[in-house]
Amino acid sequence: MHRYRFGIEEEYFLVNRQSAAPRSELPKPYMAAAQKRLGERLTTEILQSQIEVATPPLTSSADALAELARYRSVLTEVGRDHGVGIIAAGTHPLAQPQQQRMTRKRRYSKVISDLGMVGLRNPISGLHVHVEVPEPDLRVEIMHRLVPFLPLLLALSTSSPFWCGYPTGLLGYRNAANDALPRTGFPEMFRNLSEYETYVKTLVDAGIVPNATYVWWALRPSLQHPTLELRITDCCTAIADSVAIAALFRALVRHAIHHPELNATYSAVHRALVEENRWRAQRYGTDGTYIDLVSFEPVSFRSWLDSVIAMVAPHVDHLGIEDDIQHLMSIPKRGTSAHLQLEYFRGLRKFGRSPREAIGDVTKWLRTSTETGDFTARNNEPKKVREPFATRESFGSELAQSDVVSK
Repeated sequence: MHRYRFGIEEEYFLVNRQSAAPRSELPKPYMAAAQKRLGERLTTEILQSQIEVATPPLTSSADALAELARYRSVLTEVGRDHGVGIIAAGTHPLAQPQQQRMTRKRRYSKVISDLGMVGLRNPISGLHVHVEVPEPDLRVEIMHRLVPFLPLLLALSTSSPFWCGYPTGLLGYRNAANDALPRTGFPEMFRNLSEYETYVKTLVDAGIVPNATYVWWALRPSLQHPTLELRITDCCTAIADSVAIAALFRALVRHAIHHPELNATYSAVHRALVEENRWRAQRYGTDGTYIDLVSFEPVSFRSWLDSVIAMVAPHVDHLGIEDDIQHLMSIPKRGTSAHLQLEYFRGLRKFGRSPREAIGDVTKWLRTSTETGDFTARNNEPKKVREPFATRESFGSELAQSDVVSK
C-alpha cells in the first residue's frame, strides 16, 4: 500500500545570539557539537550563514512536529554555549549579500564558479517537502499537473518581507531573489519522463550541470529519493505551519494520483495565468486576489483555499491530517510570518522606535520564535487587529521612512 511517506527540510540562518545579526562565517565548534547530537539530520548549506535540517521519511504529522521541534531544541541548546542562534524565515531582515561567504565543498565551488556573484548574493531559506511517489514516470506526470497549486502553497508560507534592511513591498521576496538563478521557477511543461530525461541528459552532456540536482525548480522530481519535491515555499517560522503545508502537499499528491483528469488540459494559457498567480502570492500572499483556472474569474485567497481543501477532503482522513487542515485554515486570519513581521515593525515605528531599532527588534523576535517553534510575545508593540497587507500607496511612504535601516 502506498503510504505517501514524506520528509521535511528547513533551512535556517545562523545569527548572533544576542543581537540576532547574521553571521557570515560558520562557527565550526558550534557545527561540530550540533552534528554530534543530530548526525546526518544536520548539514551545511552553500553559504556559511545557513544550515539545513532534514527529517527521515515519515508517515505522520505528529512525528514531523516532534522531529522539527527536536532539531530546533538541540540547535538552541548548543547555541547557548557558542553564542549562536537560528532564524527560520525566507530572508534574514538584515542580511547583506556582500557579507556572504561560501562553504568550502567541491559541489558548492562548482555552483559558485557557474553562478558567480548571483550565487553569493542570495541568502534565502526555503521549506522543502518530499512526498513519496515510487514510479519515476508518475513523478513527472503529476509534477506537471500540480503546478497550478504552487502559488497557494507559497502564499501560506510567506516569511520574507524584508531584504537588506528594507521592507520590500512583498510578503515573499525570497522567490523574487531566487529568480536570478538559472533553472528556477516553475518546471517546464514536460508531459512525460522521457521528455524530462532528455532535458537533463542534454544539460549533462553539454557540461552545463553534473546531474539533475542542479535543476532548482519550485517543484521537481528528486534524484536522490523516490519523491516529488516541493521547493517554492519560504521557510516557516512556526513549526506547525511547516507541517500543515507539508500535509496539504501530501494530500494534493495523493489526489493527483487518484484523479488523472486533474489539470490534464493544462495549457500555455494556464501556465501564464499561474505565473501571474505566483507573482500575486509573492506580493500579497493570503490577502491577494487570484485567477481561477477554470472560470478565469478573480477569486479571493480564502475562497481558493476552501475549494482546494474541499477537493482533497477524501484524502484527509486517509492521511490523518485533520488537525493540519484546521491549522491551515487559521493562517489567513492570523497571518503568516511575513504579516507578523511587518505588523511588529509598523507597530514599533508608531511606538517611536527608529527604523534601525524596529527591524532589529523584529529580527530578535524571529530568533526567539524560531527556537520555540511558535510565534512568541512581541515586546513594546501596541495591541491591534491584523490589517490586510500594505497597499501600493502606503508602501511608498513606508520604504522612504525606512531608508536609514541599512546605513
